[in-house]
Amino acid sequence: MLMGAFRQGLYAHGILGAVPVGARAIFAAIEAENVVDIELLYVSRAGAMNRASRNRLNHRHLPLFAGDTLFDAIARSVCRAGCLPRKELYEAWEVARRVHRRFGAGRVVDLACGHGLLAQILLLLDPGVPGALAVDRRIPENAVHLAGELQADWPGLAGRFAFQEGDLADVPLLPDDIVVSVHACGELTDLVLERAQAAGARVAVLPCCHDLRNSDTGGVQGWLDGPLAVDVTRAALLRKRGYHVYTQLIPGDITPKNRLLMGEPWEAVICEV
Repeated sequence: MLMGAFRQGLYAHGILGAVPVGARAIFAAIEAENVVDIELLYVSRAGAMNRASRNRLNHRHLPLFAGDTLFDAIARSVCRAGCLPRKELYEAWEVARRVHRRFGAGRVVDLACGHGLLAQILLLLDPGVPGALAVDRRIPENAVHLAGELQADWPGLAGRFAFQEGDLADVPLLPDDIVVSVHACGELTDLVLERAQAAGARVAVLPCCHDLRNSDTGGVQGWLDGPLAVDVTRAALLRKRGYHVYTQLIPGDITPKNRLLMGEPWEAVICEV
């Protein structure tokens, strides 16, 4: 009974996606050692973590990010803030790395930004980025706290990053901007793409919550499942409007909504060549 209770606890806290080989030894160690934080023991023994967990990272998770990499340093700031679900840290990191490699420098505009972590990671990845603006209809109260923890470790962020609360349609965009958005729900992703295209800006979106009743499926839903048809149509529309399109995936163990769509005007590609 006790073994089953611990097993259920691991599932409930997002620590186990599936019971691994050697799990019995881990459960036995939990019982024998009277461990308070079962996740720290699980990760130390099994070397695995459920990156898709929606549980908030907090100070107890600091030992999980003891490395000397930039990601570990960012994760420690996130843990100290104690307000961000784990999956959002990994989503923002994986998207930021790919956007940085593809587009390089340019003002970052994070639409439907949530806590604004994506924009701030892009600033940390490239000191040449002139600044970043994180915009949402409502900025979470603890987003400012998260930004403060990051600025405590990287004081230079303070003069390069800002939040803006308001309608996404009202944000002025420039051709040199890099417009990004992670999991803007449904038609919000289409709004982000339309705003970027209207300005001739580079754009990267990680769509989610596809609205199959109102979204354009391009007539290919007989071949593809609905959400994929919507994203393929989005990519085709970007190409039709003069964009060079790049499609990638972030790791599926973080989120099943892992299709990353990026595009930049053909003029920018020709200039690079």
